[in-house]
Amino acid sequence: MATNTGLVTGVNGNMVTVVFDGDILLNEVGYILIGEERLKSEVIRISGNSASMQVFEMTNGVKVGDSVEFTGELLSVELGPGLLTQIYDGLQNPLPELAAQCGFFLQRGVYLQAIPDAQWEFTPVVKKGDTVSPGETLGTVPEGIFTHKIMVPFGFSDGAWKVVSIVKKGSYNVRSEVAVLEDEKGKKESVSMVFTWPIKRPITRYKERLKPTEPMITQVRIIDTFLPVAKGGTYCIPGPFGAGKTVLQQMTSRNADVDIVIVAACGERAGEVVETLKEFPELIDPKTGKTLMERTTIICNTSSMPVAAREASVYTAVTIGEYYRQMGLDVLLLADSTSRWAQAMREMSGRLEEIPGEEAFPAYLESTIASFYERAGIVRLKDGSTGSVTIGGTVSPAGGNFEEPVTQATLKVVGAFHGLSRERSDARKYPAIHPLDSWTKYSSVINQDKVSYARSILFRGNEVSQMMKVVGEEGTSLDDYTTYLKSDLLDSVYLQQNSFDPVDFAAPIERQQIVFDLLFEVLASELNLEDKKEARSYINEMRQAFIDWNNTPQDSERFGQYKDEISSALKSRFISYDKKAMKILQSNQVV
Repeated sequence: MATNTGLVTGVNGNMVTVVFDGDILLNEVGYILIGEERLKSEVIRISGNSASMQVFEMTNGVKVGDSVEFTGELLSVELGPGLLTQIYDGLQNPLPELAAQCGFFLQRGVYLQAIPDAQWEFTPVVKKGDTVSPGETLGTVPEGIFTHKIMVPFGFSDGAWKVVSIVKKGSYNVRSEVAVLEDEKGKKESVSMVFTWPIKRPITRYKERLKPTEPMITQVRIIDTFLPVAKGGTYCIPGPFGAGKTVLQQMTSRNADVDIVIVAACGERAGEVVETLKEFPELIDPKTGKTLMERTTIICNTSSMPVAAREASVYTAVTIGEYYRQMGLDVLLLADSTSRWAQAMREMSGRLEEIPGEEAFPAYLESTIASFYERAGIVRLKDGSTGSVTIGGTVSPAGGNFEEPVTQATLKVVGAFHGLSRERSDARKYPAIHPLDSWTKYSSVINQDKVSYARSILFRGNEVSQMMKVVGEEGTSLDDYTTYLKSDLLDSVYLQQNSFDPVDFAAPIERQQIVFDLLFEVLASELNLEDKKEARSYINEMRQAFIDWNNTPQDSERFGQYKDEISSALKSRFISYDKKAMKILQSNQVV
C-alpha cells in the first residue's frame, strides 16, 4: 500500500523528476501510474520536496502530471528456498514466467513473484521457548543437493527473540507461517520461509569477518598456480571484445571449488546471454553428475533491456550470494560485464547533471565499484561455520585500453588481476590471460618459490624474444636462446589448456602439482646442448611429450609412463641445476 504520493514534473530519458508530499527515503521504490500500467522506479536523489527517480522501464508515454505512488520500502529482493535454478532479470522477475505471460516481447509494468509458491519439507531445529537472534536458523528444507536454512529474517532488530510457536516437521507452502517470534519488548512477528532484504545494504548477520587465505581452485593452471584467487576474495578479468572473458567465466563456474554459482549478465549482448542460458541447463556438473543449473542462479539484463536495471542486477546478484553465504556455503559471483554497469551509472549521472569525472563517468565511480567488491569476503557465522562470497567481474575496456577509468577503478580494489591479451587471443591461446601483465595478492597451493622462479623464466624469455626481433637468432647466445625456448615451453604446456580436450580442459590441483614439479626441473636444469638447432629440437620434443601427458587421464597407466619418459629425457641432457634453483630445491628438501 502506498504511503505517499507525488506528481511527475519532468522526464529526461529514464530519469523522472517528481514532487511529493510527506517523507520518502533514498532508494525507496515508487510506481509511476500510466493508465493501468505501473512503472517501477527507485528514488536516487531527494532535494526538498522534489525527488529524482530512475525508472526500470521504457518511459514512453510518461508525462508531466502523472501520478506516483511511493511504497515506503527500499528496493529489495525476496530471499528463501527456490532461488536456485532460477533465471531473473535485475528486478528479480523470473524471465521464463515473464516470457510465458508476455510472449517474445516483454511488456513493461509486469512484475511477477520472485520465489514460486511451492511446498517445502520443513524440519524445525528450535523448539518453543528457545531464544534466537537475526540470522540464526529456525529450521531447514532440502533444496536440491543443499540443506537450505530457514533463518530469522535479517531485518529483525538486534537482541534475543523468543520462539512463541513453531510448526512441526512437514510440508508447508513457502509463504505459510512456520514460526512466531517475540522480542524483548513483547512485540510478536510472524515468520515464513521467505523474507525481503534491501539490495544495496550488505548483510552483516555474522560473528566476524575473516581474511581470505584458502585458494579457490578453478582447475585452470595459469590461475591456480600463477594467479590464484582466494575464497572470499575478488578478481577482475579485463580484456578487449572477443578475447574470451565469457568463455573463461563459464569454465570457472563449472570447475571452481564452490557450492553456489551466481551469474550476473549485466548489459552484455543478447546473443552472448542467450548462449549462456542455453548452455548452463545442459552442462553436466563434475561434482554431482547433474546439471550445473541445479546450483546456479542467473541474473540477466541484456544491452537491449532498460539501462537502469543493469545497476540493480549486480546488487540483486550479490545480495542472493550473501544470503547463501549465511548458510555456510561458498558462493562464486561472476559479473559480466561491470563496464556496462558503469556505463549505466554514467548515463544516469549525466541526466542528474552532476559534475563529470574522467571520460564523463561520475566522480563517485571508484567508491561505487569499491562498495560492490567489498561485499565479497569470508565470514564466521554465529554457529561457528564459515561461508564466503567470491566476486569475479569482467571489464570490457574499449580497444583493450586498461588505462580507462572503469579498469583502473576496479584494479584499486580487487585482489587479483587476470588481464586478457588481444595478441594471445588472436594466437588462439586459451586462456588468453597475459602472464606478465597480470598479478595477484593471494597465495597459491603450489610452492611459491618455484612459481616465482618460473615467472622469472617468463620475463627473461620475453626479454630475449624482444632482443631477437632486433639482432635475430644469430646474434643471440646459446644460453639466452635456451632460456627463450624454456619460456616458450612453459607457456605452451602449462599456461595454455585445450578447452576441447576432455582431460586437459580442467586440471585438478593434484595433477597441477605433479606436472609443475617436473616442469620446474626442466626449467631449472642446465642442459648439455651443442647448438641452437639441437636446443630447438630437444625443447620441441619436450613440448610434445608434455602436451601428450596433459591429454592423458591421471588414473591411467600411460600417465606414469609419460612422466618416466620425460624424466629420462631430462636426465640424458642434465648437467646441473642453476644456483637459484638449487637453493629452492634444497629448502624444500628435494635434493
